[in-house]
Amino acid sequence: MGFFPNYDCEGPGLPPDAPRKSGFPRFWEVLSRDFWDVFRAGLLALIGCLPFFVGLAFSLYSHVLLFAPLSGLIGGALAGPQLCGLADTILRGLRDEPGFWWHIYRRAWKRSAKAALLPGTVGGGLLSTQIFLLFHAGALQMSTATGAVLAAGIVLVLGLSLYLWPQLALMELSFGQMLKNAALLFIGQLPRSLAALLIMGGYWGLVLRFFTLAVTLLPLTNFWIPALPAVFLIYHGLERNFHIEETLREREASARRAGRAQDEN
Repeated sequence: MGFFPNYDCEGPGLPPDAPRKSGFPRFWEVLSRDFWDVFRAGLLALIGCLPFFVGLAFSLYSHVLLFAPLSGLIGGALAGPQLCGLADTILRGLRDEPGFWWHIYRRAWKRSAKAALLPGTVGGGLLSTQIFLLFHAGALQMSTATGAVLAAGIVLVLGLSLYLWPQLALMELSFGQMLKNAALLFIGQLPRSLAALLIMGGYWGLVLRFFTLAVTLLPLTNFWIPALPAVFLIYHGLERNFHIEETLREREASARRAGRAQDEN
């Protein structure tokens, strides 16, 4: 018994030739079908990010600058594979790919864990350092312009991360190429990118504002609440530019043909 229908088995849901919904009906369809998969992936992402959060909090309240980049580098490296796994789970739901979640998640985690270390390290180090400096802006006597630059830097890191983790889940590209693609995608669909950032910022803003209550609810809300609508919003741009579903269909067809040829031989 669960909150939503269970579609975790092969071949569930609508007929394969049924037209795909759009807008909120499509979002609700994905949420109701894949809730437990996204929830579990979001919980693992939250656990993976705990070292980053703990290290950042320690650096903020100890007022030691060195701890900020150090905790960000280590925490970001540990969080990267789980964030990539969450993105992979959501993307599979958005393209209606059936399968058993844990088997697919574990396979995707192993495939992308090594590649996720560098983006996690760089992003975590930059983010924690910028947050530390902005938090201590008054003590450091920073100008308003400097504070604005730091805030813009945080937005930039988060904005690029929206597109970095899905790319890691989908393709094997160099870090530089992924950064370039992320920047182009962020600008190319700016309204959707900003809306996704607004969802993420609003979520974490509420967590900080009602911290005592939010901490008790985090195991339930974890990362799935901001991540699912955020990736849902930017998926259109990813699909339009990378032709994800067509490429995967061609890859599967090629694998089937190779399998038949091997059987015949």
